[in-house]
Amino acid sequence: MVLVIRHAAQLVRVSDCGEREKPGRRMRDLAVIEDGAVLIRDGRIDWVGPTSELPAIPAGAEVIDACGKTVLPGLIDSHTHLLFAGTREDEFELRLQGISYQEIAARGEGINATVRRVRAASKAELKDLARRRLDRMLALGITTVEVKSGYGLTLDDEIKCLEAIAELDREHPCDLVPTFMGAHEVPPEYRDHREAYLRLVTDKMIPAVAARGLAEFCDVFCERGVFGLEESEQVLSAAAAHGFKLKVHADEFSPLGGAELAARFRAVSADHLLHITAAGIEALRQAGTVATLLAGTAFFLGLLYAPGRQLIDSGLTVALATDCNPGSSMTVNLPLVASIACTQMRLLPAEALTAITLNAAAALARGDRIGSIEAGKQADLAIFDVPAYKLLFYDFGTNHAWKVIKSGRVVIGA
Repeated sequence: MVLVIRHAAQLVRVSDCGEREKPGRRMRDLAVIEDGAVLIRDGRIDWVGPTSELPAIPAGAEVIDACGKTVLPGLIDSHTHLLFAGTREDEFELRLQGISYQEIAARGEGINATVRRVRAASKAELKDLARRRLDRMLALGITTVEVKSGYGLTLDDEIKCLEAIAELDREHPCDLVPTFMGAHEVPPEYRDHREAYLRLVTDKMIPAVAARGLAEFCDVFCERGVFGLEESEQVLSAAAAHGFKLKVHADEFSPLGGAELAARFRAVSADHLLHITAAGIEALRQAGTVATLLAGTAFFLGLLYAPGRQLIDSGLTVALATDCNPGSSMTVNLPLVASIACTQMRLLPAEALTAITLNAAAALARGDRIGSIEAGKQADLAIFDVPAYKLLFYDFGTNHAWKVIKSGRVVIGA
């Protein structure tokens, strides 16, 4: 099957030299082709260049004229808690009255409120709810999504959630990247037995998930009141021993040293980083760990933002993600999150675009496969009804996606 896109006002390659990520100020170099074209064959990108140099189009090829439009790599959301049941709008109202996220969690609500609903839901119900969110993501131009467990917090419920993610990955056009996060919170039944729950995660859950091949990554919420540095280290050590790639929720509410811990374990990404220190920045830079920033979470919780400008200027590889979840970032709109990163973290539009494409792919250890428009890569692309990529973030809150292509097939706008 051959698909040709031609006459794009801008075809934004993001990279044209085989890079798997773009650190620091290299995030600004997007390799834009005016009046660009791309030829896709059997689900892979075969050729990219100016329309004037487009090779002969084979008979029977599908041709899309993208006049006045911008072609981008399919967007990548590298941090979500997409599989959940129920909503927490009452907590939203409480925060508006001055009650903090941590205070709500201490009352037994917060993450544990969602845990109760996920435990009560069937796998089919969880899949149906997540599928609707994935449909909205795909319609926005998002073609790859990381999805965490962590709302079950029993062995059976974590397995149920990860099985739901695996089934959705097979059934939905979006590619899903599964992450095990049994260390998301201490459930109520273990509140007075933290060490026992930690042993359950390290000695039972991690081996069981690994044996079933249900997750590629393991993540831990390294934070005061959740899992401290030593506890997080135990989780990461057990996960690494069972072959998981690693991620860390780091330095979200306090400068605990989660970034340094992530760097020590050579984690693929350290996420949140609102309170990262200078030592943490240097540790991530030396380790080559991707800094994933979640601007929607800071926006929704009314917090100070992560120092995105400083992280880029320090030479880090920076990604952006939605952190879609019912408590602290109830959105699937990755372009909107990128707009927030521009206005509140001072990212340039080019940097924001790199952060939701190639660098987001790097945060999922997939920079060799997706995230840029280069020959040989999987043909995941999105065509936006704007004549220049900067308008995607400038004209914020609007879905500008016109057509979405997944593995060489038009799945939105056919």
